[in-house]
Amino acid sequence: MARPSRKKLEAAPSPDSTLGAAPAAAVPAGADHQRLQMADVARLAGVSVATVSRALNGSTEVSLATRERIGELARSLNYSINVSAKNLRLGHNRTVAVVIPFDARSRQHVSDPFFLAMLGSLADALTERGYDMLVSRVDAENLEAAAQAYDTGMAIGVILIGQWRHHDHLNRLAARRVPIVVWGAQLPQQLYCSVGGDNLAGGLAATRHLVEQGCKRIVFMGDPELPEVALRYQGYLQALAQAGLTADAALQLAVPFDANQARAAITRLVEAGAEFDAVFACSDVLAMVSVQTLRALGHSVPAQVAVVGYDDVEWASHADPPLTTVRQPIAAAGIEIVDALLETLGGKQVPARTLAVELIVRASTRA
Repeated sequence: MARPSRKKLEAAPSPDSTLGAAPAAAVPAGADHQRLQMADVARLAGVSVATVSRALNGSTEVSLATRERIGELARSLNYSINVSAKNLRLGHNRTVAVVIPFDARSRQHVSDPFFLAMLGSLADALTERGYDMLVSRVDAENLEAAAQAYDTGMAIGVILIGQWRHHDHLNRLAARRVPIVVWGAQLPQQLYCSVGGDNLAGGLAATRHLVEQGCKRIVFMGDPELPEVALRYQGYLQALAQAGLTADAALQLAVPFDANQARAAITRLVEAGAEFDAVFACSDVLAMVSVQTLRALGHSVPAQVAVVGYDDVEWASHADPPLTTVRQPIAAAGIEIVDALLETLGGKQVPARTLAVELIVRASTRA
C-alpha cells in the first residue's frame, strides 16, 4: 500500500482562512494572546495542527509558501510556540533567565564591575548544576517584563539582579507564580524570594570604621530610594548616632550608580566649601571616582579625606590607593540564588536569605 503523501497535511485553506480574511469571530471569544492555542491557528489557516507545528518549527516537510503563510498568521495573532512546554515534553529545557534591569536615571551599564562579577558567579553555579543561562536587560521601570523569557517558554525560571524601585512589580510576578529569585534586600510584605548581603550591617561597619579613624564629617553617597542603599544608609545613621555624631543633610549625596554624577556631586560639595573628612560610597565605582575627583581638587586621600566603598569588586584592591570596602559575598551569592530558584521550581516556599558581609580595610582609610 502506498504511503500517503505529506502534502495531504497541507490542505488548501478555505476562503475564510487566508491571511487577513479570517472573520474576527474565528478567534475564541475572550481568548488573549497568551492563551491562544495551536489548534486555533490551524483552524484559521485551514490546515492540521501537525502542519502548523511543523511550519512554526521550520520543517522542510511543509512547503515554503505554507510555512510563510502560517508564520505570518501566527505573527498577526502574537502567537508563539510555548518552548517551555515543548522542552518539558522532550525533557530538555534547562535554561534560566538572568535579568539585569536598566535604570534610565543612572544608565548603569551591564559592564559595571558588580554586574560582571555577579554574572560570573551565577554562570558558575548554573553550569555546575547543568543549567544554561540566558542574559537579558529590561527597563527598571517595568520589572514585570523580566518574566517574558518564562512566559514565552524560553526559560524555566528567572533570576533578577536588583529590586530597584518596584518591589510591587516583583510581588505581582510572584503572585502569578512566576519562579523568580531576586538579588536584593528583604522587604516587608515580600511574596518572592530574595537573596542579598546584609546591607544594614555593611553600612554600620563602614561608618563605624571611619569614626574609629577619627572622622566626624562623613559624606554618604548613594540613592536611598533603592532598597539595598536605603539599608546601608540606615546603618550609616545608626553608626553616627552611636558615636554621638549628628548627620548633616548637606553631606548626603543622593546620586545613582553613575560615575559622572558622582564626580559632579563631589565637585559641587568641595566648591561649596563644605567641611568633610570622609566619604562612604555605596559602590566601589563611586568610591574610586570620589578618590580621583578629590585628588584633582587638591585633597589628599586618605590624609585629608578617608574613602570607603562597597562590594569589593576585583578592581578595588588594585586602586590607588587600594580601596577599603565592604565585601559582598558574590561567590557565595551565585550558589545561594541558583539553589533558591531550584527549590522554588521544586514547589518549595523558599524564605529570603541574608548573607554576611565583611569590612576589608586597605590604604584608602589609613592615615
